[in-house]
Amino acid sequence: MHVRTDDFDYELPSGLIAQRPAEPRDACRLMVVDRASGQIDHRVFRDVLEYLHPGDVLVVNETRVLPARLHGAKDETGGAVEVLLLRKEYGDTWECLVKPGRRLKPGARVVFGDGELSGLVVGLVEESGARLIQFTAASGTFLDAVHRLGEMPLPPYITEPLQDPSEYQTVYATDEHSVAAPTAGLHFTEALLEQAQRGGVHLATVELDVGLDTFRPVSEGDPADHVMHTEHYRVPEVTARAVNDARARGSRVIAVGTTSVRALESAYNEQTGLVDAAEGATDLFILPGFAFGAVDVLLTNFHIPRSTLLMMVSAFAGRDLVMRAYDTARAERYRFLSFGDAMLIV
Repeated sequence: MHVRTDDFDYELPSGLIAQRPAEPRDACRLMVVDRASGQIDHRVFRDVLEYLHPGDVLVVNETRVLPARLHGAKDETGGAVEVLLLRKEYGDTWECLVKPGRRLKPGARVVFGDGELSGLVVGLVEESGARLIQFTAASGTFLDAVHRLGEMPLPPYITEPLQDPSEYQTVYATDEHSVAAPTAGLHFTEALLEQAQRGGVHLATVELDVGLDTFRPVSEGDPADHVMHTEHYRVPEVTARAVNDARARGSRVIAVGTTSVRALESAYNEQTGLVDAAEGATDLFILPGFAFGAVDVLLTNFHIPRSTLLMMVSAFAGRDLVMRAYDTARAERYRFLSFGDAMLIV
């Protein structure tokens, strides 16, 4: 099935972009989209329990967001520099976006805080314009310094500051690897997850380190020409077994967020029809026509126009149904993007 990027374009009024999370988390709205019938229902997120069945496996991405935005100064001139950690390359050397970055060449040094942390530019990443920066903490570890000095790297469309950094973390987040939250999971409270498990739903985890490319629309006219960003993922043995057991007994695998989909489908083995325990880098680009092997139900947010995420959701539910759901969401004044409302596709 051949599609164009324009097929996933729509008008998103700025007033529909959520600037604050719902309070409490599970009080946001939930649109339920039935792929078989095309029916669209309007619920509240905590009603999601009505759509979870005993034996289902709920798969969440447990990555945690790093306070990855650092404000520093050039060692030579004292000029202000903003550094955004993108991904760890090796040791304490990270690929980083730098503003302003044009004059920050290899050999340049940036100082953060009162010298608590310094960074040496050791290379350029040609295709992205990012810098490789080797960090040195004056005392303690690099991550200790990042926690003292760093800020949460909110997406550019969120302009209001966080009242509490935990607002941009899921309640089940563990290891810090991401520069963006797996936002579909932000709606869950600990109580809601416990209630689901008491009802016979199995909770399983994957990891996928969410990068900034998540927020970038596709600029190419043909999505096939788009270079998909790579992200590190891990599907542990216990999760692969839970997913395979669920499908064998006729239960469903419910992916919380597009990042969980990407991890599970990256680990899916077409030869065996099973999900393998796997870890590595994935550049999987899911477009309409993709054959899903691991995921039966998708819980997601409302995504930006022309994005790879909207394309993935359209691959799962059909482009026409998804765009009709988005038209409905705008007409009903749903809240969009990271802190916005949720969509459950069954």
